[in-house]
Amino acid sequence: MKKSARILLTACVALPVSVWALPADPALQCTLLKDNALRLACFDKVYAAQFPPQNLPEAAKSKPKTVDLVKTVEGSIEQQEPTVVFDYKEDVAAAGYEPTQALLDVADAYTPLSRLYDLDENSPEGILSVREHNPMYLMPLWYNSSPNYYPSSPTRGVTDDDKYSDQKRLEAKMQVSFKSKLAEGLFSTRSDLWFGYTQISNWQVWNQGKESAPFRNNDYTPEIFITQPVKADLPLGGKLRMLGAGFAHQSNGQSRPSSRSWNRVYAMAGMEWGKLTVIPRVWVRSFDQSGEDDDNPDISDYMGYGDLKMQYRFNDRQTLSGTFRLNPKTGKGAMEVGYTFPIKGKLKMYAQGFHGYGESLIDYNKKQTGIGLGLMLNDWDGF
Repeated sequence: MKKSARILLTACVALPVSVWALPADPALQCTLLKDNALRLACFDKVYAAQFPPQNLPEAAKSKPKTVDLVKTVEGSIEQQEPTVVFDYKEDVAAAGYEPTQALLDVADAYTPLSRLYDLDENSPEGILSVREHNPMYLMPLWYNSSPNYYPSSPTRGVTDDDKYSDQKRLEAKMQVSFKSKLAEGLFSTRSDLWFGYTQISNWQVWNQGKESAPFRNNDYTPEIFITQPVKADLPLGGKLRMLGAGFAHQSNGQSRPSSRSWNRVYAMAGMEWGKLTVIPRVWVRSFDQSGEDDDNPDISDYMGYGDLKMQYRFNDRQTLSGTFRLNPKTGKGAMEVGYTFPIKGKLKMYAQGFHGYGESLIDYNKKQTGIGLGLMLNDWDGF
């Protein structure tokens, strides 16, 4: 046996038993995690606290907590009065848990949904910092099968504008979106108040006619919303992680007869089944003008009363997402499906398909099918 091999064997035999018995030590299990952020969080969780919930220090008890939804409902029924029950696992992940469970708790805290809305830990960026919101992409190739040459609405009539009547089927499509946390830890819980902004633009970049490649459409959506982390089990191994509510205004910034706008108050939830993230929303129109002052009085017939967003992560760089809308009364709705895959480094390609109504506000009552290819600047997982 070579000298170097004998030295290595001797060193290995001399190692403490705890090193060989990795499953018995959660701290050593942390070293097996390949993701840097997850590994650091694992060590933080293991060494953060050594107390069961009843013996937590007052400082820990005063921190904003996640609401345990199931225990809150059960406690309210048992006490016959509103009772809020908090989840203390984030302070005692290493106390009273098997090592594998401690690691599972840490993994839950670093899912895409948790990072997107700070459900388990507040981002070190703090409040008033710019964060990712909806996907941000640039598609220089977007093909529309049915251009809306003469947009119309019941109150605004038909729009006769060259930028619509002369539009080409092939154009560019882009979406810019961000959010910023305005306040955190509200109501002595982990409730956060957010401001979000999303802009979708359709650019006739391939149209070199008399309109000289105009921006055919711009939709602006500022919104303000609040999120409340919760914990509850769902069927088939799912978890309810978040409840929220908000107000959104959407308009295209045009003058009549091209003006389109509406306001919504919505409620939402965030759920996870392993690699599958699901965010359903329901909304009602609110604070809108009525009669002839309403740019689009029939918009709910086409846009419905809610949507369902889904994302499945094949791995850290490859995702399949979808957004679905349907008005059961009219049978009208839409489906948008996107696929993100890596090219090189952090650069990712994005393919998107759309079918239905409301691909843009100006086309809210026009049924269309579109397909495009471009670059994903960020998705739910950030840059």
